[in-house]
Amino acid sequence: MAKKEIIYSSDQYYQGILQIRPINKKVLEFSAEQIKSSKYCELSKLIENKFGYDLYLTSNKFLQVLGNRLKHRFPEGKVIKSRTLFGKNKMTSREVFRMTICFRIEPVKE
Repeated sequence: MAKKEIIYSSDQYYQGILQIRPINKKVLEFSAEQIKSSKYCELSKLIENKFGYDLYLTSNKFLQVLGNRLKHRFPEGKVIKSRTLFGKNKMTSREVFRMTICFRIEPVKE
């Protein structure tokens, strides 16, 4: 576990973004609980803008798992996955991607 502290020593480090659209406190609280209970992922940054929340996470694999958990917990929501090329691994020359998952729940019309 000492490696984790060295790798993630910068608070600007992230591998993926979870976008919650529109602003929904229940989804944000559920996501925060799941991140806190995980040993392998940390929250680097939380940004609130007028469209929703952006959660910057330190693990792409956990981000995909969290997207699936959100889909099962809130079946009315929609998950959109995308990725962008971040660079190449110097040792293996494999491409490294940053994942973005957008979880969108349509607002309830009254």
